[in-house]
Amino acid sequence: MSTLTAPKRTAHYDTGYVTVRIAGTVEIRFSITASARLARGTEAQLKNIEVSPFGLHWPELDEDLSFKGLLKGEF
Repeated sequence: MSTLTAPKRTAHYDTGYVTVRIAGTVEIRFSITASARLARGTEAQLKNIEVSPFGLHWPELDEDLSFKGLLKGEF
């Protein structure tokens, strides 16, 4: 996949769930309890999500989830 043509991706945390939107047409929502590392995070840590062309990263929790995995339901 070319990162120059990658669709816009956003992610945010709210009330126990992470919501990911890809190109405004695909939405993935999952509970933080699906990931042991995310489940241990504070609200501030969970809201600190870095979005790359390939996935999500929580720097303070050392957790990474790929978009490919998320689309397969792998949290």
